[in-house]
Amino acid sequence: MHKITQPIGEETFLSPGTDISYTANPRFLELQEELRSALFTAVADSTPKQYLVEALSGPGPTSSPQDVDLFARSPVPKARLIHYLKNWITECAPYLDKFDEARHFGVHIPILAQDSPALFYAILAFSARQTERKAGLRNCHDSLELYQESIRWITPGLQAKDPNVLVTACILAVMELMSVSPQDWRRHVEGCAALFDCFDVNGFSGGHLQAVFWCYVRMELCGVIVSNGAERTVLPLDKWAPAAPAGSGSGTSEDNDERVRGLFLEQSRLTPDMHANWAVYLCAKACDLVCRRTRHLELAEYDTTDPRPFPEQWNRLWDELQYWLEQRPLSMLAVKTNSMRGDQMFPEILFTHRAAISSNQLYHTACMLLLEIKPPTALLALSGHLSSPLWHARRICGISLTNPHSGNLINAIQPLYLAGKLLSHRREQIAVAKLFKFIEETTGWGALWRLRDLEAVWGYETNEILSAI
Repeated sequence: MHKITQPIGEETFLSPGTDISYTANPRFLELQEELRSALFTAVADSTPKQYLVEALSGPGPTSSPQDVDLFARSPVPKARLIHYLKNWITECAPYLDKFDEARHFGVHIPILAQDSPALFYAILAFSARQTERKAGLRNCHDSLELYQESIRWITPGLQAKDPNVLVTACILAVMELMSVSPQDWRRHVEGCAALFDCFDVNGFSGGHLQAVFWCYVRMELCGVIVSNGAERTVLPLDKWAPAAPAGSGSGTSEDNDERVRGLFLEQSRLTPDMHANWAVYLCAKACDLVCRRTRHLELAEYDTTDPRPFPEQWNRLWDELQYWLEQRPLSMLAVKTNSMRGDQMFPEILFTHRAAISSNQLYHTACMLLLEIKPPTALLALSGHLSSPLWHARRICGISLTNPHSGNLINAIQPLYLAGKLLSHRREQIAVAKLFKFIEETTGWGALWRLRDLEAVWGYETNEILSAI
């Protein structure tokens, strides 16, 4: 592989989010394709379940002897590597652990990385990229060097049946999404989807693989929202939960809905994290219904996923969302809510549990998506506000303004975009614009591209609102 040189001490600065070096860098594109090829080759050459059984029960990977100093082998100076490792623990891992009380990314995965070179360099590459974007560094290539090192170790890790390749692939996919245009999201998650499917890992697998799975599907959810109803998840929704045992039922859509709901309900009683993951699943189901509806109306595609009439599917999913709301454990409820009063634009909704922030936002997002495609025959036996898309939109904005947890702000980019499309008052639009700017400046995650999309929806020139804040 080529060596990537860095002009030490010659970094230049620019506003966060404006660095297009990854999008235009041919070496990054080459490495990304190399990673995809390695993952798909491994899937094609593996016996899926046997691979994972051997990997999890065997003595461990042989690609990294215990006496190898991974810090010394890196092309990046050790002092900077230590800084990136600290940054992973304090800033990056909390982004990925926001739905995980066990903090697998912050506590367990750095321990696993000691014996997995690909994973070790992946977490450092992610941390370096987040540092570069947050600081607005240009011509600083540490993250690309470390990304290259991680990929160099992927194939030996696969050959050694290192189960941490699943974790590595997921972290690198998140790093790619942080670095380039999310419109090309499918290319970044396809390799992960193939691994999860091949190795039969799902949202109920347990341990760190379960945590990694839910981190992955949050990327999927981001992508399908970005696609605006044109695409479905790469990993089909029926792969998100374990398959029904043979002979356990008739296998109808209603049976599957009940079975999966039972799984989430059982697990959410043990940990509120799973109630939050349930919201991710339901929001993805809403996006999937939107996509299937769009394809049916615009392309005349016959829906083979669910034979039930569309109004019945819509009512069933709406009821599932309200059931999720009713069954929230105490930790998922707001500790303080102030309704809009006077000139207050958005309600104040304060949560104490990190996972409660995003999961409640995703509930409102799913409701907005469904209300947009509500069939004329649907009867909403609800109080007026639950059937109002604008009410849900203002709740989404209020949750982000009241709860500035950085990981949840990243997760809020797509919900805020959907909510912002419904806001017509300039004061509200400026408030949302400030949120997008705050997210990009404080997390390093690209958010202003979504603000530019909103400017077009609102009828402004590009950067017109941004220049006003």
